[in-house]
Amino acid sequence: MTDWPGRTAVEIAAAVREKRATPREVVAEHLARVERLDGRVGAFRSVRAEAALAEAEEVGARGDLGELPLAGVPVAVKDNLAVRGESTRVGSAATPHTPADADHVTVARLRAAGAVVVGLTNVPELCVFGTTEGVLGTARNPWDPARSAGGSSGGSAAAVAAGMVPLALGNDGMGSLRIPAANCGLVTLKPGRGVVPAGIGEGDWFGMSENGPLATTVADARLTLSVLADRPLPDREDSGALRVAASLRSPLAGVPVAPPYARAVREAAGVLMRAGQQVRRADPPYPASLGVTALAHWTAGTSVDTRDLDRRLLTRRTRVHASLGRRFAGRVAAGADRERLRGRLEPFFAEYDVLLTPALARRSPAAGPWHERGWLRNVVANSAYSPFTPPWNLTGWPAMSVPFGTLDSGAPCAVQLVGRPGSEAALLELAERIEALRPWRRTAPLD
Repeated sequence: MTDWPGRTAVEIAAAVREKRATPREVVAEHLARVERLDGRVGAFRSVRAEAALAEAEEVGARGDLGELPLAGVPVAVKDNLAVRGESTRVGSAATPHTPADADHVTVARLRAAGAVVVGLTNVPELCVFGTTEGVLGTARNPWDPARSAGGSSGGSAAAVAAGMVPLALGNDGMGSLRIPAANCGLVTLKPGRGVVPAGIGEGDWFGMSENGPLATTVADARLTLSVLADRPLPDREDSGALRVAASLRSPLAGVPVAPPYARAVREAAGVLMRAGQQVRRADPPYPASLGVTALAHWTAGTSVDTRDLDRRLLTRRTRVHASLGRRFAGRVAAGADRERLRGRLEPFFAEYDVLLTPALARRSPAAGPWHERGWLRNVVANSAYSPFTPPWNLTGWPAMSVPFGTLDSGAPCAVQLVGRPGSEAALLELAERIEALRPWRRTAPLD
């Protein structure tokens, strides 16, 4: 018998298409791993064991099995995206238990490609914060269970890093894909606006939130993105060297970068230079007001998401966040701050094709009941460790997290790649070069 957990989505789909494995056996082995490990990790809010096995049988009986790009691949879905027949709780006691009557479009596309949804993953309440814990569960980093997996796609990242699924679906409104991916040693790409359907909550956090994959290899991320996207990603027009700016400057003034993350950028810059890229040290012209702009948009998005909920059932940190955001909602909706930020950064991205930064400023906070702690303590902790992600939600430009090196604890470290609109293919190509020259361990050693 072949052990399918730990294999890539590309490997699994090829084996199923070629009849070397059945979807049912692949899904069953992953479900067994979920049952064995998730008590220690906390990735899943809900596991669809019986339904997933039945749906795997259906995939195996499809007449187009040999053409399915994700044939028989088990996937996990973040618990703010509708899965037919399951409730969408978004990490909160204030949300209804009502089962969804249809899949979110991204879930439907995964299923159409042959994937099997094994469960819904834990998130912080309303996906607000960069750690994943709350009344419905706590997601820990499989590489360092004393630490948070990050958020808000923390459960999805933990599920992939633990080898419980080879792929997971998440989304990113202020770093919610890139933060947990960086913590858990995964590849992710937050696509630019309009590449993958959004439809996240009420208004996609004013257009800042994007859906995307969490994977252990660039090939798996590329494959999943091709399934999710509205149209094929364009190939690079020029196969020559890219102009890469390497920067250690925090977008938020006064936030220091821990040595492992600074070292990762310097070493990744060296790897890209050896791969033939043109790399220079250069800092984007982040405005001094960026922190205020980010906070206004972050809180305003939450204020919209809480409009129809019983606020008495929300945790205190969420209520405070939403209350502050109501003051900013009109200004944020106008979009002038985001337009000014794009205008300020566009000349930099005319000079450089890609920006290389640390993915995080430091390791994630300790896993614990952050939902029971004060709002300011949460905001300070989040801002201190993840200042590099929010600018690219504000601009709406694509950004990746790519594993690179390790922390002193042995947990993964990571870098971020950012590009101008339409540069998803170029970012994936750079990530593939990093992966080829500095491969990473793909799953945490939990067994």
